[in-house]
Amino acid sequence: MSMAGSVPLVGKSQLRQLEQSRRSQRSAARKSSRVLNAVEAPPAPTRTPASTGAVKHPMTMTEKILARHSNNQKVAPGENIWTNVDKLMTHDVCGPPTFGIFQREFGMNAEVWDNEKIILIPDHYIFTEDPRANRNVDFLREMAHRYRIKYFYDIQNRADFHANPDYKGVCHVALAQEGHTKPGEVLFGTDSHTCNAGAFGQFATGIGNTDAGFIVGTGKLLIKVPPTMRFVLEGEMPPYLLAKDLILQIIGEISVAGGTYKAMEFTGSAISNMSMEERMTICNMVVEAGGKNGVCPPDQVTFDYVDQRSSEPYEPVLSDDNASYVEEYRFDVSKIEPLVAAPHSPDNRKTAHECSSTKIDRVYIGSCTGGKTEDFQRAAQLMHKAGGQVKVPTFLVPATQKVWADVYTLPVAGSCLGGPKDTFARLNEPQICVSTTNRNFPGRMGHKDGQVYLASPYTAAASALAGTVADPRNYL
Repeated sequence: MSMAGSVPLVGKSQLRQLEQSRRSQRSAARKSSRVLNAVEAPPAPTRTPASTGAVKHPMTMTEKILARHSNNQKVAPGENIWTNVDKLMTHDVCGPPTFGIFQREFGMNAEVWDNEKIILIPDHYIFTEDPRANRNVDFLREMAHRYRIKYFYDIQNRADFHANPDYKGVCHVALAQEGHTKPGEVLFGTDSHTCNAGAFGQFATGIGNTDAGFIVGTGKLLIKVPPTMRFVLEGEMPPYLLAKDLILQIIGEISVAGGTYKAMEFTGSAISNMSMEERMTICNMVVEAGGKNGVCPPDQVTFDYVDQRSSEPYEPVLSDDNASYVEEYRFDVSKIEPLVAAPHSPDNRKTAHECSSTKIDRVYIGSCTGGKTEDFQRAAQLMHKAGGQVKVPTFLVPATQKVWADVYTLPVAGSCLGGPKDTFARLNEPQICVSTTNRNFPGRMGHKDGQVYLASPYTAAASALAGTVADPRNYL
């Protein structure tokens, strides 16, 4: 999307040069920011902010994207703006009320703002006999037909998984795999983990049904520009550590309220050396810290992933060197240990070793956070190296059909969000579970007295072999 009066854009070739320069030299000066060293990394060398040229109004990535999409030269935290929307995603839980609100407010004869920018993904309560859940999918199908929605990933035959070539799976992973997530764009979704897409260098956040209904009719939304927190992750990732450990470290550091209505920007050599799926894990859980959105600087890894899945143009941006951050945290990832979030909060950070005496009843590997292809590859890697058999029931739940095709042979849907009682792997008893999901509040995976330990795929696999919460270093 190109708009008159927007901020200057950076071409992909220029962006690559800037990124290479910034890896070796990053300005330590941050106007109006408070720097907190959580796990201390070597100090970054100072430099003058010349790589983006003379910038009259320095902005963060989030601010640049919102400025461009609101036809402003600049925006600042706290300003209320009307932003244009590139894409809206909704699913079987929130899609029916979203369209209901749209029809009530705009009229039964109104047309949607753009039938190629609304994405409908049934994904929450699919493989269940619950009639209300099934009716939600039927309603989405009716809306897709009525408004000629181009991107509706339908499932019609729940008894024969292979009879649904259009069905994808978990919305946040499917959005990326189908080429809907692009640098520099604005994506809203009726799911709190829409922030997952910030890994691609875009503004992506969850919204309610009322806001979504308004977007369906107008393609715009009134939002407040969030201030940005910056997280610099440097150092070499140890072979036993994954992105899930890093985001649990960060949430444990700032708490589940520490990022409330803030953009959380992740940068540093540890981020630039990550795959897109690992960056998605990081951004997926910013909402567990209260964050408005998460974002990673786009680079060649981003471009390669996107270009393989979409031919549509996009316009990436980077933060200016002298942009203002409300807080800055620095971590040396080489010093972080394998972590879990113990019941019943994502910020209840403990090392896996601390919890090694905790006996468990099951392990769950799946969800939008921990059900991607690489997540299963990591779990399989540990299990293969360790040998032996799992000691507790272990549920493997691929996030999408593509992931299933990559690593698994059994068509199932999973219970990151409880669901009807016949949902696969739902906690129907007060059991203890190690899970690669993103939330461990009471009742999140089913039974209100269940206890969930959030962990990386490595730690989950190690725990399956041990029958207790386990440190993956004992197996790798």
